[in-house]
Amino acid sequence: MWLPISLNRPLAWGALAALPGCVWLPEAMLRMVAVSFVMLGLWDAWRQVRQQRLRCRLMQNAINLTNDAVVVSDAQNRILVVNPAFTEITGYSSDEIVSRKLETLAAPRHDKAFFQTFWSTLKATGRWEGEMWNRRKHGDEYPEWLKVRAINDKSGSISHFISLFTDISAQKAREHDLRRIGYEDPLTGLPNRRRLHDLMASRLRHLRAGESLDIALIDIDGLKSVNDSLGVEQGDRLLARFAQRLASYMAGSVVGRLGGDEFMVVRTTTFDDHEAWVATLREHMCRPFEISDQVLRLGLTIGSCRAPEDGRDSGVLFQRLESALYSAKRLRRNHSLRFRPALDKQDNPQLALVSDLRAALISGDQLELHFQTQHHPGTGALLGMEALLRWRHPQDGMISPADFIPLAERHGLMSELGSWVIEKACAQQAHWQHSGMPKLTLWINISALQLFQGDLESQLNTCLKRYQLKPSQIGLELTESVLIDERAGDMGPRLKALREQGYAIAIDDFGTGYSSLGYLKRLPVDKIKLDRAFIRELPDSQADAAIVKAVLEMAKGMGLDVVAEGVETQEQCLFLVDAGCTIVQGFYFARPLPAAELEQRWAPLPIAAGAL
Repeated sequence: MWLPISLNRPLAWGALAALPGCVWLPEAMLRMVAVSFVMLGLWDAWRQVRQQRLRCRLMQNAINLTNDAVVVSDAQNRILVVNPAFTEITGYSSDEIVSRKLETLAAPRHDKAFFQTFWSTLKATGRWEGEMWNRRKHGDEYPEWLKVRAINDKSGSISHFISLFTDISAQKAREHDLRRIGYEDPLTGLPNRRRLHDLMASRLRHLRAGESLDIALIDIDGLKSVNDSLGVEQGDRLLARFAQRLASYMAGSVVGRLGGDEFMVVRTTTFDDHEAWVATLREHMCRPFEISDQVLRLGLTIGSCRAPEDGRDSGVLFQRLESALYSAKRLRRNHSLRFRPALDKQDNPQLALVSDLRAALISGDQLELHFQTQHHPGTGALLGMEALLRWRHPQDGMISPADFIPLAERHGLMSELGSWVIEKACAQQAHWQHSGMPKLTLWINISALQLFQGDLESQLNTCLKRYQLKPSQIGLELTESVLIDERAGDMGPRLKALREQGYAIAIDDFGTGYSSLGYLKRLPVDKIKLDRAFIRELPDSQADAAIVKAVLEMAKGMGLDVVAEGVETQEQCLFLVDAGCTIVQGFYFARPLPAAELEQRWAPLPIAAGAL
């Protein structure tokens, strides 16, 4: 097969042979034949050149269309050709960069050993691929994923290099954000519970002879009253200021936030002054804070322990810190207590409840899902269903979610609980899809920890595949308190991706948080659930009536559905019908029921024998 340009062309050689004949042949007819051969040869050569130019143009267009930077360099790695993507990434135009060595763009982050390995691998194998840091025209450094291939000539020597690279700054930033979300509290920037476990374990491993760890778990008393009187935003400002003061005072120590109003301090010391250290810490942190022109003096409840005297394992120390803190709270607020062996779980109902909850998760036979239906307020038509977690304790009976959910969040069990709920809800929905139950979207509550620490998307997709469900059959409910954590920067894209897969997304307890309108504008939301606090006193409360009507009008303008929660009376239902609400949920229509009772109520009656 001929090369694109080749001298092995019969017409071309025939034209060259015929060229003298155009002049020297005696017969006119023979000269005309020779001229014809020359013309055919010229046409063949012109066609060959045209095809080659077309190939080159197509190749150049293909290279210019790619988003990867393409660089062709000679054997000395001097740049010969670059594509527009190279200019877009680096800022260098073709005229500025041609004839310069490609390695002059490398950022000074790599040592000699890195480049020695790079060149030895490239020359030995003919290719290299990996991450490298480069510099743009204006000096800023960026990471790139680089692929280099060596091109050999006929003698086997390297004649050129072809390099392809892409800017991975956005990918690296996303990885950093994910690491930060996993290990950093979004409000204060301090290490979170997961990171504190790692830091405490590290300090325990590196303790030297004569050293100890002083550890304090600090709970701010009365933060809820601050939120109620000044607003949640000012409460968050107070938490941020508290964190700044604590980190400044304990410079060189580990300082973190476990969540809510709880902070932890870990100090490495050679002094035996634990009680005096806690007292000094309390005195410093109890000094007044000025928030919104108001002076606030905080009360602090502190549980403390000391390692290695009170334990050598970070998990054990966490448990003993919480035991000391809860015992201090039971005694009185604004009090400090150091752990002692007598503070075991038998003396602490909350810790006993956590232990029982762990056992319930392992056994799986104490946890239940109840389901509350959603209806049209005017017709009573069935429109949806919410899955609600319940715990039937073998000794204490049914335990309210208000009692065990906060404990699960505090003790790192929320991700396991959330996984259990998703698994059971999907299994139940799959059963109902094949048992004649109404085809409804089943709504599942999602916690902040499931979003930030768990692999929510993967688990949802796995469950849907296992039970052969569609994403449209599962709805995800997020409270406004979850959306507050979106300041970590990754909530919007994740919710958008979930919605694009087909999941419906609702905001639960709407109106109890802050910046609600801002979230509705920025986040992909299908439905909002109006909190029962605004429904309870309808239709007598003029303020609640005005709020409900305003929310319904706003939602209508934004194309959102509204679910009114906590509807318990006919008067409330009639008011919501007049206000234009189309979905309600509450005891007036249905209480939360176990799956079996719900099936008895809503499954179609069996057809009598012989009836057609």
